[in-house]
Amino acid sequence: MATFDNNTPTELVTAFTTALAHDYAQGHDTYLYGATSRNRGVQPLVDAGWRTSEGPHLSLSVAPDGLAEMNHVQGALDHQAELSGYQSRWSTSGGRNGYSGRWHATFSTRSPSHLIAATAAALADPTPVPRYGAEIPKRNLTAARVTPVPPPVPTPLDVRRAMAARARSAGHRALVRAPALATASSGPNSARPNQAARCRSR
Repeated sequence: MATFDNNTPTELVTAFTTALAHDYAQGHDTYLYGATSRNRGVQPLVDAGWRTSEGPHLSLSVAPDGLAEMNHVQGALDHQAELSGYQSRWSTSGGRNGYSGRWHATFSTRSPSHLIAATAAALADPTPVPRYGAEIPKRNLTAARVTPVPPPVPTPLDVRRAMAARARSAGHRALVRAPALATASSGPNSARPNQAARCRSR
């Protein structure tokens, strides 16, 4: 079982599900029964220079800036407790402490390590990612290098599409207004202009 909370960066979820879908498309069962090696799961973090320490019950990998980590619990865990979310073999988190500032993801004992490695590789990837300003928790802004992205210059095709959309919108407004005008002209005196028109036609 793998879990990702609501604040988990979408790139991590995408990395995991992409590797999962690739295995499924190949027609084999490695997405269900792959190897569960701890070393393979954390190797992308080691390659990226994360600090890794191993104890008798827990191994911990921490990002160079201290804002993300991945833990692996040693020893036996209760399978049902893992599936219920009370225990987890792997856990990874990031962001500054505080409400909405952190995110959290977990993996159970049977999770194939190559899927965890795919997630770890995305976690350690320094490539900038696009975000709307409102998507970045305020307490994490000081840890991010924010570079505003200018809007793209519209192409001639974009201009034509915009003009066509405005034309359709204007036509729609005209159709909507017509019944309103007819309703406004219907009243006690509305028959008089029609009578005058018939008189002129004679």
